[in-house]
Amino acid sequence: FPTHPMVRVHALRRFSSAVTRPDYLVLGAGSAGCVLTKRLSEDPTIRVTLLEYGKSDVGNWDSWKIQIPAALTYNLKNDKYNWDFWTVPQKHLNNRKLHQPRGKVLGGSSSLNAMVYIRGHALDYERWVKEGAPGWSYAECLPYFKRAQCHMDGENLYRGGSGPLAVSRGWYHNDLNDAFVQAGKDAGYPLTDDLNGFQQEGFGPMHMTVSPDGKRCSTSNAYLRPAMAQKNVNVLTNARVIRVLFEKGGAQPKAVGVEYEDSNGNIQKLFVEREVILSLGAFGSPQVLMLSGIGDQRHLHEHGIDVVHHSPQVGQNLQDHLDTYVQYLCRKPASIAPYANWGKPWYPISAGLQWFLQGKGVCASNHFEVGGFIRSRAGMQHPDIQFHFIPACVVGQLEVLPEHGYQVHCSPMRPLSVGHVKLQSANARDPLVIDPNYMSHPQDWEDLRNGLRLTMEIMGQPAFKDLQKERYSPAKTINVESDKELDEWIRESCHSAYHPSCTAAMGSVVDSAGAVIGVSNLRVVDASIMPSVISGNLNAATIMIAEKCSDAILSKNPLPPINAPYYVAENYQTCQR
Repeated sequence: FPTHPMVRVHALRRFSSAVTRPDYLVLGAGSAGCVLTKRLSEDPTIRVTLLEYGKSDVGNWDSWKIQIPAALTYNLKNDKYNWDFWTVPQKHLNNRKLHQPRGKVLGGSSSLNAMVYIRGHALDYERWVKEGAPGWSYAECLPYFKRAQCHMDGENLYRGGSGPLAVSRGWYHNDLNDAFVQAGKDAGYPLTDDLNGFQQEGFGPMHMTVSPDGKRCSTSNAYLRPAMAQKNVNVLTNARVIRVLFEKGGAQPKAVGVEYEDSNGNIQKLFVEREVILSLGAFGSPQVLMLSGIGDQRHLHEHGIDVVHHSPQVGQNLQDHLDTYVQYLCRKPASIAPYANWGKPWYPISAGLQWFLQGKGVCASNHFEVGGFIRSRAGMQHPDIQFHFIPACVVGQLEVLPEHGYQVHCSPMRPLSVGHVKLQSANARDPLVIDPNYMSHPQDWEDLRNGLRLTMEIMGQPAFKDLQKERYSPAKTINVESDKELDEWIRESCHSAYHPSCTAAMGSVVDSAGAVIGVSNLRVVDASIMPSVISGNLNAATIMIAEKCSDAILSKNPLPPINAPYYVAENYQTCQR
């Protein structure tokens, strides 16, 4: 690794409330909010205040649950660092409610996620331009991906080598990982050495946001804690945003501050000199917009909220990725199952000690070290199915099966089903009504069926011959060639991939710099402003969005475009592979 700037972890620093009028007020210390706080405060004359309802994990006895990469499921089990949202019953999934964890801690969901670093495909960003986001082409986004990144292999045309965000390849060798990549090749798919580089399509190593000392590289560790050492940064935790405050009388309503509830339950007001910036995520940002009077006027009137600006697309266009797990029991003791269970306690204890003492070993990996992208059918210009592979079987989403096994996550990347979020009431304490409307479009069923059958074809390749014992899920009693049986398994078994986005989209709710249309001095900068969901995990793209918007907020010239080539299969119109 190059020398990395974020290795030390700063203690949480709180500043005097005498700074009552910052230049910028950032709401939400998640993936985007931490980036903005650092970038906006690099000019020592600019004062930035960051409000976050959660708290810092640093200094708490259970901070290891966030900092240890392999402990990634621990904080999904309770609501200490997790908002612990659930969807409404999904009518196309047997009325199941699906879990939607979101980070409630400094770093937001970058402190809870699986640390997978995937940028999406270049054509996702070309599509954004067509959907009403000028300035967001791949060539214009790539410089900001690079600026954020400190890749262990150093800089090249696609990678950054000196940014705040540590990105590494996997370092915990496992034979099952090798078998998965070889199985992809055996099935006729290409290999790629960088899923974020020239060629996303194919099988190869998957990168993770883990720092050189084996710790999770959240945006809190990478961006916020270094910024908190500066005198012009003020961080207020345990602060629940109630609404944005507006001054009326000009050409447009002007955001002048916020109303929030402090840790003692008292309502406070905080005013700002320049701008209020919402970085509360795809659920929190539209919620605060609506509570502040920006949204569909009929919906606002239902809850007795005065309309500041009629913006009917606020909370609409909710997009997410569904995830399915195809699992197999293993003939050989090759998985990480012993380290994730207490049946033989010396395994997890020894692994934990190695991490605490050396920052190495099985605990220093997220274990999503290999993956792949394929096209589910001919005519797809770029991959629409993503694979995450892990050398273990996860029951539900939280517990690891004691038996040796392995699984591949099969996720369609560009679903046509869209949903919405709405207010339950005018009370900021009440959770949103979250309805992703999963699998409401017939094409999504066809794409997921195709993806699952292609997955099982890959897992049946010779590379797994000596490793595979039997299929665990879908159960071997299920006829996966039957649409009826496979569809029922999907309804009962699928999960959210935790990638909510697009609920305050560029082109409809905000402009291409994140400024809220119809009012002044108010922006949204997070995954909610994506016009459509990208083909991959969202954290890298959300960080890029914040990097890019920070320059727009400061009226800086954007970084020069990088016209890097990208791969599209020559035969995509006629061949699936």
